[in-house]
Amino acid sequence: MKQYDVVIIGAGIAGASIASEIGANRSVLLLEAEDQPGYHSTGRSAAFWTESYGGPKVQPLTSASRGFLENPPPEFSATGFLSERGAVNIARDDQEHLVDKFFADFSDSGLNMERWSRAQAVSLIPGLKPIWTHAIHEPDCRDIDVAGLHAAYLRDARREGVDLVCRAAVSDIRKQDGIWQLTAGDQTYQATVLINAAGAWADTIAGRAGAKPVGIQPFIRNMVQIETNPPSTQDMPLVVGLDGSFYFKPEAGGSYWLSPHDEIPAEPGDVAPDELSVAVAIDRFEKVMDVEVKRVSRKWAGLRSFAPDRLPVIGFDAAIDNFFWFAGQGGFGIQTAPAAAKLARSILLRESPDESLATIDPRLYAASRFA
Repeated sequence: MKQYDVVIIGAGIAGASIASEIGANRSVLLLEAEDQPGYHSTGRSAAFWTESYGGPKVQPLTSASRGFLENPPPEFSATGFLSERGAVNIARDDQEHLVDKFFADFSDSGLNMERWSRAQAVSLIPGLKPIWTHAIHEPDCRDIDVAGLHAAYLRDARREGVDLVCRAAVSDIRKQDGIWQLTAGDQTYQATVLINAAGAWADTIAGRAGAKPVGIQPFIRNMVQIETNPPSTQDMPLVVGLDGSFYFKPEAGGSYWLSPHDEIPAEPGDVAPDELSVAVAIDRFEKVMDVEVKRVSRKWAGLRSFAPDRLPVIGFDAAIDNFFWFAGQGGFGIQTAPAAAKLARSILLRESPDESLATIDPRLYAASRFA
């Protein structure tokens, strides 16, 4: 039986990114329950990078990830993962307080944002209905190549000697003489450190390891792709309701994809789109845009898992030795992946943080806050 320094449970963006970060320094095993990594959440992402998404306490991780995403090391990827998009956050006349709150929340963040008039918003969003009178422009919003980034992390981890085993759902976790013993499929694996990057299953894994669950809750997020008349234009921005009730952006070929920004509590598992949520998404879109919805061309759903305070959980468990949390990334796990993985590396290997993390306080995300 091969013994590893580290075993990581979950090969979505969390597990893949931390495997890539530490693979050159430790012997690492990456276990994935599904046939392929990233099936439940990573592969169903909304695919945008915007610094305000997730709120002011998540924003430092997003901002610190930008440099890596735009200009990754050449051995990691020959190209970056971001492309220009821009975002416009909109509100009705009776929602001006939401505009004020947005600026107050991000006043010390350095976020590139500008209060726009309705006329400015319409210049980028043709068809915007008259009730939408307030806007905030975020020019730095980008599309993100989620599949490319995830694949690059897995490829880099493999290059560094990380072993990936799929179809390896962990059924039992024990500790003997300070060594973790995990049963996955019909195999048993050993490691000194266990990293819990299991996403929606993070609390389940914690329970099996004897750690106290922190209350990570999976939520279903529904997405819809629609065809309209007139069609979308590719240079349109991401459009976000400041009240948190929708977002949408153009897709190649003149379609839109949209979401009602819903969060339906769920048990960990595979999820399917909810027909009521699809109808709500279209209804909210029609209240924003003066266009005809011709048909639904695609619909899907994915899981987003949050800790009770909606911040990521990164660090060693307060009570269980060598049990490391890397979970609770919610809907911002892709856009924060580089910084979160570098932060996890610094804690795990007890190194000085990367210079890109200079403005980040790791205590904000520490697993010990749930002790």
